[in-house]
Amino acid sequence: MRPAHTDTAPAGRAMRIAHRLHGLGPLAGLIVLCIAGTLLNRDFATVDNMMNVLTRTSFIGIIAVGMTFVIISGGIDLSVGSMAALIAGIMIWLMNALAAAHGLAPLTIVLIGIASAFVLGGVFGCAHGLLITKGRIEPFIVTLGTLGIFRAVLTWLADGGALTLDNNLSDLYGPVYYASLFGVPVPIWVFLVVAAGGALILNRTAFGRHVQAIGSNEQVSRYAAIRVDTVKIVTYVLLGICVGVATVLYVPRLGSATPTTGLLWELEAIAAVVVGGTALKGGEGRVVGTVIGAILLSVIANILNLTSIISVYLNAAVQGVVIIVVAFLQRGRR
Repeated sequence: MRPAHTDTAPAGRAMRIAHRLHGLGPLAGLIVLCIAGTLLNRDFATVDNMMNVLTRTSFIGIIAVGMTFVIISGGIDLSVGSMAALIAGIMIWLMNALAAAHGLAPLTIVLIGIASAFVLGGVFGCAHGLLITKGRIEPFIVTLGTLGIFRAVLTWLADGGALTLDNNLSDLYGPVYYASLFGVPVPIWVFLVVAAGGALILNRTAFGRHVQAIGSNEQVSRYAAIRVDTVKIVTYVLLGICVGVATVLYVPRLGSATPTTGLLWELEAIAAVVVGGTALKGGEGRVVGTVIGAILLSVIANILNLTSIISVYLNAAVQGVVIIVVAFLQRGRR
């Protein structure tokens, strides 16, 4: 009689191979899209266009890294776009107020504004985590509510118009978005650092393992003495800080915040996560996949803009279709 492990070993190897091939899906899709884009428009493969695509990706990509932790843990956040808009508005309002006081150096004011974005992101994320874990409210409901609250507060602060950063501060703050290091724009470097840090935390720390365990089976995680509520709160705090980082990079781009700032960012961030292979039901996902997913979606939008295959106004519709298709393909996967 053969030992049982001799029957299960080939099956286990087959499952591991299948899992690896599944993980290569987003990368293969990105490669195919890049080849198609090059064939459709010769401007697609230029260095300038690639830098523009990656810079555009950096805002959503940074937020998507934080969203990866939330979705793997079994949660969701629909408010990140509105959160970014409110953080941008408060940053600009605060920096303008400090500049009008004439008591601080412009560089100090800019640094205070940047620090306020990180703090606000962490506070908003913590509020989400507490309402979800201690208030026992579904993440969908909590973040749907704060989506409206954040954007309404920004509209009130801007009096229905725009909050515009002081010109002197804008000139000093501009390099955060427009400067380059070794020929690569600063937002791309920040995106790479955030992604590398997220991958390290998810794959090489006990916290990352706990996030995946909670998403796989929350009740079993509680029996295993994992501090489920604390881990969930931290995932939302991480997402909030990522939103703050993305906002810091975004504000100098236009130097203003309006009620439409960050519109549909939540759709793009969630799409990047699910296209990258993270299971919407939680328990499984990779930051590297999220990065590829974010780039892939930006490449799709870029190809549509360059080729005019469909109207640019339908980009959000394309992303919505992508989310639905990927969710359909993920049926039953956990």
